[in-house]
Amino acid sequence: MASFVKPENALKRAEELINVGQKQDALQALHDLITSKKYRAWQKPLERIMFKYVELCVDMRKGRFAKDGLIQYRIVCQQVNVTSLEEVIKHFMHLSTEKAEQARSQAQALEEALDVDDLEADKRPEDLMLSYVSGEKGKDRSDRELVTPWFKFLWETYRTVLEILRNNSKLEALYAMTAHRAFQFCKLYKRTTEFRRLCEIIRNHLANLNKYRDQRDRPDLSAPESLQLYLDTRFEQLKVATELELWQEAFRSVEDIHGLMCMVKKTPKPSLMVVYYVKLTEIFWISDSNLYHAYAWLKLFSLQKSFNKNLSQKDLQLIASSVVLAALAVPPYDSKHGASHLELEHEKERSLRMANLIGFSLDSKLESRDVLSRENLLSELVSKGVLSCATQEIKDLYHLLEHEFFPLDLALKLQPLITKISKLGGKLSSASSVPELQLSQYVPALEKLATLRLLQQVSHVYQTMKIESLSQMIPFFDFSAVEKILVDAVKQNFIAMKVDHSRNIVLFGNLGIESEGLRDHLTVLAESLNKVRAMIYPPVKKRSKTGEILPDLADIVDKEHKRLLARKSIIEKRKEEQERQLLEMEREEESRRLKLLKITEEAEQKRLAAEYEQRKSQRLRREMEERELEEAQALLQEAEKRVGKKKGSRKPVLDSEKLTKQTLMQLALTEQLRERQEMEKKLQKLSKTMDYLERAKREEAATLIEAAFQQRLLEERMIHERDQQLEVELSKQRHEGDLKEKNRLARMLESKKIFQERVISLRQEEFNKRRAEREEQIRQIIQSRKAEREAKRKKIFYVRREEERIRILREEEEARKREEAERRKREEAERKAKLDEIAEKQRQRERELEEKERLRKEMLFGGGKSGDASARPDVSPASRPQESRTASPAAAAAAAAAPAAGKYVPRFLRERTESSSPNAPPPESDRWGSSRPDNRPSQPGSWRNDDRRPAAFGSSRSSWSSSRVPSRGGSER
Repeated sequence: MASFVKPENALKRAEELINVGQKQDALQALHDLITSKKYRAWQKPLERIMFKYVELCVDMRKGRFAKDGLIQYRIVCQQVNVTSLEEVIKHFMHLSTEKAEQARSQAQALEEALDVDDLEADKRPEDLMLSYVSGEKGKDRSDRELVTPWFKFLWETYRTVLEILRNNSKLEALYAMTAHRAFQFCKLYKRTTEFRRLCEIIRNHLANLNKYRDQRDRPDLSAPESLQLYLDTRFEQLKVATELELWQEAFRSVEDIHGLMCMVKKTPKPSLMVVYYVKLTEIFWISDSNLYHAYAWLKLFSLQKSFNKNLSQKDLQLIASSVVLAALAVPPYDSKHGASHLELEHEKERSLRMANLIGFSLDSKLESRDVLSRENLLSELVSKGVLSCATQEIKDLYHLLEHEFFPLDLALKLQPLITKISKLGGKLSSASSVPELQLSQYVPALEKLATLRLLQQVSHVYQTMKIESLSQMIPFFDFSAVEKILVDAVKQNFIAMKVDHSRNIVLFGNLGIESEGLRDHLTVLAESLNKVRAMIYPPVKKRSKTGEILPDLADIVDKEHKRLLARKSIIEKRKEEQERQLLEMEREEESRRLKLLKITEEAEQKRLAAEYEQRKSQRLRREMEERELEEAQALLQEAEKRVGKKKGSRKPVLDSEKLTKQTLMQLALTEQLRERQEMEKKLQKLSKTMDYLERAKREEAATLIEAAFQQRLLEERMIHERDQQLEVELSKQRHEGDLKEKNRLARMLESKKIFQERVISLRQEEFNKRRAEREEQIRQIIQSRKAEREAKRKKIFYVRREEERIRILREEEEARKREEAERRKREEAERKAKLDEIAEKQRQRERELEEKERLRKEMLFGGGKSGDASARPDVSPASRPQESRTASPAAAAAAAAAPAAGKYVPRFLRERTESSSPNAPPPESDRWGSSRPDNRPSQPGSWRNDDRRPAAFGSSRSSWSSSRVPSRGGSER
């Protein structure tokens, strides 16, 4: 990898390599520069380098190199200069499109050149053999050789650019433009497979946008500009899908648009919604979904009538006629009659899905599967005035098919109307978003509906009819087609009829229980009779026997209902789990396939890279050998020239057949060695000659040099003496001048001293003054700093004292709280002890009362009866039971009032017990004069004894405290 100081050097190097035909090396050099970490800051020369780089990639069809370079350039200039990246990408797409168009034009020119002018001329043998072997025509072969590679590269260019620009808010306009150009490419060249892949790519980009919400520079779909770009892309996708007749992909595009709107909770512009419903009508018509097709036409009519004010009355009438005909084209029976529960559930989900797409409701909560039905649609057409906007022929047709009853001549009345309707239609005005309408497409459906209505009406009138008569009544179809329609209608339980080919008749209306007309009549009759019976004999409200027999019937029904709901939810969960597993398996299979494809591609790339490196090394080795051979031959030729100039020298004998690079190199080296040896000999001989001549010259020049030296010495001595004499004279003259100057300046010496003293004194005074000011300033600064330090020390001391005071207060508060808690614990323990003592006293009294009662019973029922009678002779026997009766309630009350051990006893029970026992000690009085039945001491720490309580509490304290037994912790609360 070559390293360049400046990017311009790499560009110059690439241009040099391109000029010598080494485009691959030039591309590699630019690629190394772009991917280098050294040039990660954007510069203007990098843009020119990228232009040259994409040009080389397009010329050599190196899509992967282009992708790597554009990704690196996006990293470089995304935060600095996005416009530069846009220009590079536009240039890249322009070059790719231009190359594809050139290849296409070359293929067309080649096809024209292959046309033979002379029809009698025979074809060439190689053309015949090629046509027989390949089985291709000239155009197919030229397309495969010239056009297809460039189309592949152009498709790869669009994919690369979309992958680079995806989910970037700064490049979303360029992303939308690229998507539009890719759609136009698929439309122009009828590339259906590539169009499906392109739609899937764009769909995955939007899914990743929703999945990774924390991505930097992520587009905000709530912004109007971003949303409009995404909507324009989806609508262009929908248009191209319908033009290519890829109806499944068009339906997916409709779902994409609806999902995008549900995502941002916004409705597009009416102009876009018109395009949406126009394409939706085409999709539903192709898929034979006449009901959804009619609903889409109804929504389209509503939009055109509400928002298109420039729509002419004729166009509105034609659109309304199309809406009515689409509604009439819907079959008059339910196609899911007799279907299983699972099929009905699927149909319900499909109806909800279609209702969301057609109604374009962002929060749809449809509950009934009959929301979209033919009856509701026709009633809506009448209520919204769509039928009144249609032509008169359409109105007559509607009334004949839906409201009139002409079993014999219905087809004769409908045939001229259908003929007129088939001629209606044509192109609409430019104000309408619908380009063209042809009502003739509804004629087959109308003829089928007319046949069904005629059969239905005839079945109400006749029981049997000949096949010939029925065929004459239906001029639209022959009887075989009528029979197919009849079988379908009977299957869907629309009519009841049979065809007897043996007797050549048709049997209408089975009078059995299956007959729908009889069933309706019997139902109506039964309801009427029930009403009459209820009026004659009004029902008497009696108690339901079912409620007596089955008192838990409601609970059983509720439980059964819950069980069925739970079973349904379990079934739904299993279905979802199964679908999820299937999706997971498909996803895993797809991932394995992609992984295998990736491994295969990587292996293929490695193989191609290895082959390329091998070819490159072989080419370099061959070039080096050729260069060495040329150098050796040049050396040998130069040696031959030098040898040829010498007289009498012999030339080396060269055998051209056995001449190799080693031989030439050996000959050249031998010749160079021989020449070097001869040159060394010549140099030795020349050096000896020069030494002899130099020694002879120096011996002759020695005497001459000595004589010249003596002469020069004499001349120098004379010059020195003359200069010395001149210098003495000049010194004398300067000394005399200096003496005169000294005498002249001696008169000003006193004045100079006075001036000097005055200047020095002034400067000394200035110095002393400034030094005093500086000392004063320093003293003030020192005093201010001392004051600041003193204030700071006082502040720190005050803060520390305050913190210490707060700490002491906090500690005192905590100690007080601890003491209060301990005091409360002690009081609680004392209160519990008092309560236990009172309970023990009550238990003792209870035992005494029980003992007395036991003794009394023994005296009453035991052997002490006579003794008691003799001891009390004045008491009659009749009065004894009365005494026992009076004593027994008191004992019972005492027993009832006596609490169990360890339990709380209310005050009124304690008072009753104490009053029943005369020997009980009186309650103690506290120091405030109030009697406390529980003998608890007063709590001085409670709020009752606090001096800060209100006066109202002090007056009623005694009565309030004596009327309430305090619970645990009650005094504190």
